[in-house]
Amino acid sequence: QSENVLGYFVNVERIPNSCSRPPNHISLKDREILVNISMANYRVNISAYNEAGESPRAIYVVPEFSVTDLPGQIHVKSQGTNAVVTWTPKHNPKCFVVDLGTGKEDMQMKIITTATRNFTLDNFQPYKLYKIIVHSSDICQCESFIRDETTFGVTHFYSVEGVPRTGPANVTILNITKHSALVKWTKIAAEDHLGFLQGYRISYTDSSRKRSPAVTLNSSITSYHLTGLKEKTTYRVQISGFTNAGEGPLTLSQPFSTPKYGTVE
Repeated sequence: QSENVLGYFVNVERIPNSCSRPPNHISLKDREILVNISMANYRVNISAYNEAGESPRAIYVVPEFSVTDLPGQIHVKSQGTNAVVTWTPKHNPKCFVVDLGTGKEDMQMKIITTATRNFTLDNFQPYKLYKIIVHSSDICQCESFIRDETTFGVTHFYSVEGVPRTGPANVTILNITKHSALVKWTKIAAEDHLGFLQGYRISYTDSSRKRSPAVTLNSSITSYHLTGLKEKTTYRVQISGFTNAGEGPLTLSQPFSTPKYGTVE
């Protein structure tokens, strides 16, 4: 039915949006539009219209921006269930708009119209990852933020860090030779971190229960080559993740045996 379309309505909706008025319709004839937006979360609603009326809306949620794209810095100091947030902007806007939450559906919006460069937030839940986005704006009417706000910075924090809830999954032992073996695993899921994951620890024991020194790796690594093993020996491998709060549970012991000759396929 595209030949009967007279034009399109586009709604750019900020998430969250504590403004009292809904966003205005943008009406246009073309099938593309360039919109400058901040690093807040946004939902775009698009509908077509003709002489008979308006179509159902197509809904598109703008993907989150990469943390590496940030123009500024925010610092968070946790104090139990409270957190003090500070920042130092390069210029002095008339107000700041702060988004805070654990995800897109949980974000709250706070407007700060004073010259304050810090504020205290409370009632944070422990072991949950929070995101704070600070925007600046020289026009402090609520409905103007979509057009005028500029993101100063984004940061993530835990009010209280815990140890990982689980160890890594799918631990497998490959390429076993007389003196070496390759250990592979799947990263601990983000919802099980309960803190900022610093890395993994691999420990292994031989059949005489002699434990080798634990190997510590950073959190981006998902494999490790064990060397210096004894031939014709059974080993058991366990892996854990750790945060600043400590080490999480070890995976179930994964046994493997080195051969006397050659390689075990």
